[in-house]
Amino acid sequence: MATLRQIRRRIRTIQNTAKITKAMELVAASKMRRAQTRALAARPYAEKMRWVLADLAETLPFQDPETVHPLLRRREVRAIDIVLITPERGLCGGLPSNLVRHTASFIVERHLPVRLITVGRKGRDFFRRTGTEIAAEFIGLGDYPSYEDVRPIARVAMEHYIDGLADEVYLIYALFMSTMLQRPEVFKLLPVEPPAEAATWGVDYIYEPSREAVLAELLPRYVERQVYEAVLEAQASEQSARMVAMRNATDNATDMIRELTLTYNKARQETITKELLELTGGAEALRGA
Repeated sequence: MATLRQIRRRIRTIQNTAKITKAMELVAASKMRRAQTRALAARPYAEKMRWVLADLAETLPFQDPETVHPLLRRREVRAIDIVLITPERGLCGGLPSNLVRHTASFIVERHLPVRLITVGRKGRDFFRRTGTEIAAEFIGLGDYPSYEDVRPIARVAMEHYIDGLADEVYLIYALFMSTMLQRPEVFKLLPVEPPAEAATWGVDYIYEPSREAVLAELLPRYVERQVYEAVLEAQASEQSARMVAMRNATDNATDMIRELTLTYNKARQETITKELLELTGGAEALRGA
């Protein structure tokens, strides 16, 4: 059985750990709220962009396939690229392992040559150990990446697709559902598939200088916006998962402190009882002598 000094030392250690996990929980909660605010603020622009793209897409089926924008061209799939967005740091529960497991399953199901564009250390480190080809890696984006910080990721994906190095590009990230739930999401980034928007049907809008010129400018921005939204969702998911993990760690530490305190009190009572018995036994021995 551990001595009283060992139990006291362990209690102090766990108390110090609980203080650290509580502080990390509060920091993660603050960052999560800010990440959610950034994601919500970006949605109106993204929704309007999808609306315009859907309207422009009404004329796409009538265009000559040779004149279709390179980001819209479909071809036989021989190789794919995956833009994998994972947390930069650990201590966020099972989020990194869920993303990595989901990505590995997706790769196995496709049975095609795959190259990765990794965003974040966790995914990069795992697939580097497995020997998967990593075409590009982006680390150190920070907790609040800007639009300009994310544009190089989208540019690499578009260049690979236009140059024919990849016939499809997928985006895998953690979709923020709620504070307790973050779901791995797979999104087909390229070729661009314009969404169906019923509000644009039957309305003939005039675009200047032309539909083709607007579409040529819009498509790269659309891809960049999709990557940026995925990064914002991933940041909110990471901070949320870290907050929940640190809260659970603090609760577990509190339970351990309670159990150790009870053990300490029992051991202390046993020590006092033993000392009293020894004193009583010594007094009886002296009285008998």
